[in-house]
Amino acid sequence: MKLSARNQLKGTITVITAGAVNSEVTLQLENQQLVTAIITAASVNNLDLKVGKTAYAVIKASSVMLVTGDAIKTSARNQLAGVISGVTAGAVNSEVSLDLGQGVTVAAIITKDSTERLALAEGVKAQALVKASSIMLAVDA
Repeated sequence: MKLSARNQLKGTITVITAGAVNSEVTLQLENQQLVTAIITAASVNNLDLKVGKTAYAVIKASSVMLVTGDAIKTSARNQLAGVISGVTAGAVNSEVSLDLGQGVTVAAIITKDSTERLALAEGVKAQALVKASSIMLAVDA
């Protein structure tokens, strides 16, 4: 299966917190950072998710927010630290690539204005913020 979502982060399931309707599933990425997704309990069953199983966090680039600085307080569950490895500016939006280390990269599509206001450029430290409810999970068939 091929997906249009730019971010397909491979990881190992470390925790599943089951709920009556929704469940939290946490993946440890290859760079040791954690990503938590909130998906339906039915999806946990349909995908046969278990601790120790490999899965992919699928995140649309437009669902990724970027921040700079160290004293960040946010309700976004996922805060992935890295260094900007590329910026492609467009007339309205920019595509920003954030290198999280060990070959793991996250792409974000943000406004050109935000790119300029945050002074995002190669080498700048930043964090990708993603709500847990914005992450889909996939497994190999």
